[in-house]
Amino acid sequence: MGDNLLEEKSEDELWRIFKKTRDPGIRDVFVNQYAPLVKYVAGKIAVNMPHNVEFDDLVGFGVFGLFDAIKKFDPDKHVKFKTYAVTRIRGAIYDELRSIDWVPRSVRQKSREVEDAMRHLESFLGRSASDKELAGAMGVSVKEFEKTMQKISGTSILSLNDVWYTGEDNDKASIADSIESPHSLNPETIVEKEEIRRVIVKTIDELPDKEKKVLVLYYYEDLTLKEIGKILGVTESRISQLHTKAIMRLRAKLTNIKKGIM
Repeated sequence: MGDNLLEEKSEDELWRIFKKTRDPGIRDVFVNQYAPLVKYVAGKIAVNMPHNVEFDDLVGFGVFGLFDAIKKFDPDKHVKFKTYAVTRIRGAIYDELRSIDWVPRSVRQKSREVEDAMRHLESFLGRSASDKELAGAMGVSVKEFEKTMQKISGTSILSLNDVWYTGEDNDKASIADSIESPHSLNPETIVEKEEIRRVIVKTIDELPDKEKKVLVLYYYEDLTLKEIGKILGVTESRISQLHTKAIMRLRAKLTNIKKGIM
């Protein structure tokens, strides 16, 4: 098949043909068409990364996500490919960054300590814990806790693309797939398991208002942390902390649910 396929047939038609035939020519058409999307996603992530993380490397990681998205996309799911691909591309980039393991061990340890405190305290309280309550649970002052969060968020690549494994045939669901808009959560989400989707949606809805806004603006509106800071009238550093805390709360609650605590 030639390069002018998109002129001859609609994209929807091509997806349906590709789903049946797995024609490599059609796959190449999709790769060429959506290559700029990889650079776009990589650029958004690069803005919040340390200088030692190269943009070209992020693009390279993201290409794997694009191939994965093309391979697994189901046109009958009523989800736009671009929406699906962004999640896969971003997830592939974060996965590779984690495998590089460039975050200092001391920061990873502090991150685990905060997440453990959140998990136990919020399970006991039945609500989101304040900074003061978390600091108390960790036996540190509020000022020390804030410094810890600054260190964690400064090097953190905690992401909504962290996966939630169902334990069945390595089936997995990205938390980000459950966010649709500031006012609603997608009823036709990519997530296959209804129970997991329900838990994720409920957990996101219970987050403190500012943290929920940061997630929606970052993952749905696709804004940078700096842009979100301008909208909410706070510093980029503060937005980074809100983002990190939101992801920690989600992971802590999901871990509790998985362990049957909640």
